[in-house]
Amino acid sequence: MSAVLDLKQVSVQFGSHTALHAVNLNIHAGERVALVGANGCGKSTLLRVAHGLLSASQGQVHAAPSVRQAMVFQRPHMLRTSVLRFVMWGLWLQGVPWRAAKAQAMVALHRVDLQDLAERPARALSGGQQQRLALARAWALQPDCVLLDEPTSSLDPHAKRDVEQMMADWVAASGVTLLFSSHNLGQVKRLATRVIYLEVGRVLADLPVDHFFHQSLAESHPQAHLFLKGELV
Repeated sequence: MSAVLDLKQVSVQFGSHTALHAVNLNIHAGERVALVGANGCGKSTLLRVAHGLLSASQGQVHAAPSVRQAMVFQRPHMLRTSVLRFVMWGLWLQGVPWRAAKAQAMVALHRVDLQDLAERPARALSGGQQQRLALARAWALQPDCVLLDEPTSSLDPHAKRDVEQMMADWVAASGVTLLFSSHNLGQVKRLATRVIYLEVGRVLADLPVDHFFHQSLAESHPQAHLFLKGELV
């Protein structure tokens, strides 16, 4: 498998606080990698560095030049525009002509079942609808790699199921690479092929999903085991 993302000895410093400590991480095409850990462990920082939104204080971040990336945030920022134009703007900024962008945007809205709300203000949508809209815009860009920061954490159970199903369908349809953070361990089991456990900015476990949830984790990675049991101090 070819490498999509490669982080070598990456550290991120915010003043006196070190958010990431010498992280080494290699993501290959087609993998579905979940980042787990307590709040403040560095998951969001790692995603932002991987997407180029933050610069590493030390180390190197390499993204394959031929790989298109898109990122979906926990609470997507909605522009003061319609649902349709919200998707169109992303395409237009990538060089797609306006008329073609409209056609492609409508296809993306159909994919997330928002086509009937195309002319509604994006900011008037519910939280679940806004997350589906953000996924539609990302999908319209036809990325090879998608980064998602807690994509369902602020949603009600029904909306969570919808968004999770869209993620699964996306992978099944296109084989896209996923790198996502989540506190929902059931979601991690269902969607991930690999799990990375972070604690205070350090990667303490990097395992296939079946190994991460296996009883032998207590011996091989005791801190990750305590996290799974809800006993992490």
